[in-house]
Amino acid sequence: MTHGKRAAFLDRDGTINVERGYVTRPEDLVLIDGAGAAVRSLNEAGLLVVLVSNQSGVARGLMSEDDLARVHERLEELLAEDCARFDGAYYCPNYPEGTEERFTRDTSCRKPETGMVEQASRDLGIDVASSFMIGDHATDIELAQRAGMEGVLVMTGKGPEKRSELARAGIPIAHVAHDLTGAVAWVLERVGGEARERGTND
Repeated sequence: MTHGKRAAFLDRDGTINVERGYVTRPEDLVLIDGAGAAVRSLNEAGLLVVLVSNQSGVARGLMSEDDLARVHERLEELLAEDCARFDGAYYCPNYPEGTEERFTRDTSCRKPETGMVEQASRDLGIDVASSFMIGDHATDIELAQRAGMEGVLVMTGKGPEKRSELARAGIPIAHVAHDLTGAVAWVLERVGGEARERGTND
């Protein structure tokens, strides 16, 4: 039995939107094909959809928090065009080697640290152990391992190069998907399979 809501935690750059380094302007944000529909599928299935994204461009002095907020607003607008939404969105602007001192001190929110997931769990009543993490970076999968979730690696963004990095580090990947659409299909099949198994055992 779970004692909270089930969620899909999603990385941003390279997972939902096209990887372009540091996206500092709303007009530079472009969704990966099918990403909006994939998020909508999670919404319709009743899973909470929670964004967890490292955004060290703030600490590096490449953009302000206001810039980041405008990029996020644009992301929500693009998702809304596909009738998709986030239930929560968390960013970590901190980076230990940044140039903006106030963003270099506490990096407990920065993936693969679990700070953003823990905050989301408190805010939204999430059962982390029954949830999923989807991303294109090694830190996403390592975060999943640390938090006790299944981690899904997508082959968009930095996924191909990070897959071998994870293999060398011995960090398990629950599933490798071509893109967010494939990752969501696997998650929903996993959730549906568990529901069918519970029904059989009732």
